[in-house]
Amino acid sequence: MTFHVLIPARYASSRFPGKPLAELAGRPMIAHVCERAARSGAAGVHVATDDERIAAAVRAHGYEVVMTRADHPSGTDRLAEAAALLGLREDELVVNVQGDEPLIAPGLIAQVAGILDRSEAEVSTACHEIEDAAALANPNVVKVVLDARGYALYFSRSQIPYPRESGGRWYRHAGIYGYRVGFLRRYSALPPAPVEKTEALEQLRVLWHGYRIAVAVSAGAVAPGVDTPQDLEAVRRMLP
Repeated sequence: MTFHVLIPARYASSRFPGKPLAELAGRPMIAHVCERAARSGAAGVHVATDDERIAAAVRAHGYEVVMTRADHPSGTDRLAEAAALLGLREDELVVNVQGDEPLIAPGLIAQVAGILDRSEAEVSTACHEIEDAAALANPNVVKVVLDARGYALYFSRSQIPYPRESGGRWYRHAGIYGYRVGFLRRYSALPPAPVEKTEALEQLRVLWHGYRIAVAVSAGAVAPGVDTPQDLEAVRRMLP
């Protein structure tokens, strides 16, 4: 199996401007993400950005950059442009690792690529089991329901499946995606789905239009990312 990792990174952020350049253990956060991606076994790791400050930091730490346009409506569109600039073939696999995931496990990246390679899906992602009631009730914790073959049936901010009777198993969606490059190029042309707008979950567009998402179930909880300066402090305490 051969796959590439693309890391979309923007400087602008309403909650945390300049987040990819935030310092962690003497290096910018984006360098930590690149290092973990490089340890996944990927054939190539590139940061896709439109910001020269981020590009300079990435290159200074020995990693590669693809400069993209600044007007992309989503990170997925930025990935599609990056894949085109890199000349990737339609049948190649790309894993989208967010630039604010400095603790992401290299094995999880490989797992997301591997489950896509072995499936008939166009997209892959990951999840892990939810074991506390607070997370089940939290609308910021996205849940996913799987079918018998490990494909996603639905994603929701609500508790699904609803426990009308005792017992059940629930999974938390992790925001990492694998794509076949051909689908990545088609995705941006798909119109938004009503359920996507209702739940504010972009991945529902894939299911709405009849495509499949293969889901890798992580053996343990997926490490948290960084959305706010408070998250950054928590991650600093968790770094080895």
